[in-house]
Amino acid sequence: MTNLIEIFSSVQGEGKYTGCRQIFIRSADCNLNCAYCDTNFKRADFCNVETSAGLMTFTKIKNPVDVAQVAEIIKNFSSQVPTQAVSFTGGEPLLNWKFIREVAQKIQNTELKIFLETNGTLPAELSKVIDIVDIISADIKLPSVAGNFFDKHREFLKIAAQKDLYAKIVISAETTLEEFDAAINLIAEVSPQILLILQPVTPVKNVKVISARRILELQAAALHKLKSVRVIPQTHRLLNIL
Repeated sequence: MTNLIEIFSSVQGEGKYTGCRQIFIRSADCNLNCAYCDTNFKRADFCNVETSAGLMTFTKIKNPVDVAQVAEIIKNFSSQVPTQAVSFTGGEPLLNWKFIREVAQKIQNTELKIFLETNGTLPAELSKVIDIVDIISADIKLPSVAGNFFDKHREFLKIAAQKDLYAKIVISAETTLEEFDAAINLIAEVSPQILLILQPVTPVKNVKVISARRILELQAAALHKLKSVRVIPQTHRLLNIL
């Protein structure tokens, strides 16, 4: 059992698989406090569960939520709409790695991929689920955003690289070339083949939007060291969907 924020069916709004239909399992709690975070991951008495896949209306179930109950919701949603993957997101889902493993085992007879959206700072926890995860979206946190986790990121990427992995860096007007270059060097050190997504920040709190010119400058810098670098904003925010 674990504390969840919400369970719903929608399209993936970020990264390599933008636009793919997925089921999202959003867990409570996070080990970081990022300046641009737009998610409420505090524990609550109830988890919001979509009443039907894509309907965007919700009912509530009591926290903590049972693994078998989550597995049944996943199977129900995927029977309503052909679905690519189950995305474990947060907060930080790897704080609940046992829950991820148990849910994955319950739905292993389906064709659903197991998608992990993570801040990429918990390599020890990743190693405990790497065998059952199919896709990993790993944030690389810049020091100005959350503190320096580069050593953890390096260790994390080395483990994650055996799966379908892409890295993601959120960029804003405050992003410095020095910290950005350090992050690119880190990724390239593990493998220049790792796909990098540059995600222009969605303005929240006092975070400032990055200019188009700066986005292109950062992409150009990254492309000198990495084979594939894409610029993709949070499309679900643009579409005003979950």
